[in-house]
Amino acid sequence: MNRPYRTGTSRRDFLKTAGGGAIAAAAVAGFPAIVPASVLGPHAPGNRINIGAIGVGRISRGHDLPGVWKYDSARIVAVCDVDARRVEDAKRLVNGYYAKKTGQAYDGVAGYGDYRELLNNRDIDAVIVSTPDHWHALITVAAVRAGRDVYLQKPASLTIAEGRTLSDAVHRSGRIFQIGSQQRSSPQWRYAAELVRNGRIGRLQTVKIGLPGDPAGGVEAQMPVPQTFAYDMWLGSTPAVYYTEDRVHPQAGYGRPGWLRCEQFGAGMITGWGAHHLDCAHWAMDTEYTGPVEVWGTAEFPTSGLWNVHGPFKTEALYANGVHMIVSGDFPNGIRFEGTEGWIFVSRGNETVTASDPQSRLKDEQALAASNPAIITSVIGPDEVHLYESADHHGNWLDCIRSRRQPIAPAEVAHRSCTACLLHHIAMKLPRRLRWDPDKERFTGDEQANAMLTRPQRAPYVVGA
Repeated sequence: MNRPYRTGTSRRDFLKTAGGGAIAAAAVAGFPAIVPASVLGPHAPGNRINIGAIGVGRISRGHDLPGVWKYDSARIVAVCDVDARRVEDAKRLVNGYYAKKTGQAYDGVAGYGDYRELLNNRDIDAVIVSTPDHWHALITVAAVRAGRDVYLQKPASLTIAEGRTLSDAVHRSGRIFQIGSQQRSSPQWRYAAELVRNGRIGRLQTVKIGLPGDPAGGVEAQMPVPQTFAYDMWLGSTPAVYYTEDRVHPQAGYGRPGWLRCEQFGAGMITGWGAHHLDCAHWAMDTEYTGPVEVWGTAEFPTSGLWNVHGPFKTEALYANGVHMIVSGDFPNGIRFEGTEGWIFVSRGNETVTASDPQSRLKDEQALAASNPAIITSVIGPDEVHLYESADHHGNWLDCIRSRRQPIAPAEVAHRSCTACLLHHIAMKLPRRLRWDPDKERFTGDEQANAMLTRPQRAPYVVGA
């Protein structure tokens, strides 16, 4: 994995090296760049951004499609899924929304069973990728190579090697990429990060991150593959295994899918919610473009049943700036920043994304709290650190497609937060303290750990091929 970006690189320096010239400089300054059509290419946004949705299951229907269709500046013109039943459901859903919105019959949404055919539709300017985790990097790389801007559900990748391929491909392409780390677009998370960065709790010492859990279980019995479902393609780069519904997603309804609990397709809650919380922790720690230097921990894994992602766990990491991070399901769901002069706790409070999300409710449902109430009522002065402000995550992506400035959660940030999560997952598997070089993106003196940075990929579903 070649690593062209320096450890500890600031957002300003990274954008200059990644974007170059006036576009990157304007992005850093917070102003839209005036970009000639020759730079934007044949898919320069006009009066409306045409969107294709790839993967139209639970998170797409409940979060990503509504997040985009509410904007008149965009139009969802295509949906894609390897489950033909879900394609038809999504067409009805989107057509029905636009019919209700316009007050007249609407049938403007095309359906696809193969994302490559959707990308061949030159009328589509951008795509939302809401597939299972093991497809994230492959589809994103294909999309940016095809000249499409991308909104990708988190986490960025299944492995650290895939994540590096994704970030490099996005930056080479010049496309606009947003990871679905939507907590960055909620005010309490930004404000908590600003308070920490501006020293309101003194020198930051410890970050405690609480994550929800996932149950063990799952029906293991082999079942016939539904005739409407392209199961081999759904498996993608992962090994060929027999079909059972609890390994994939419900055939009736859009409840929480079983693949989220299978290590073949993801790492469990350490990336599922960890991708949100570790990203926001990095934001406050000013480590968005680097990562830990040591990681260690323990976890319990199921010994029977289909679902085999981690159970109860405690993992820890040390950063070059001396901050000690602890991640565990024993903590309240959120982030607690502890400094030499107090603490701040931030969470979603009573905010939800989808109805089936498992989350530990806070008894007081506070989204922001501190050791001293004066901490969270303080005003960030004009000469202090002010972080990127976004009022809506999907809206920020659409705005950036037009302006060509970097969004609030760009590709390298997505890769770095996912990498940190996957490092914690590797630490769950290896009973020792692991030294990590965030510059080389390799473990130091541990080839067993380095072997876990990638996985074998089943042809023809190979990332970057």
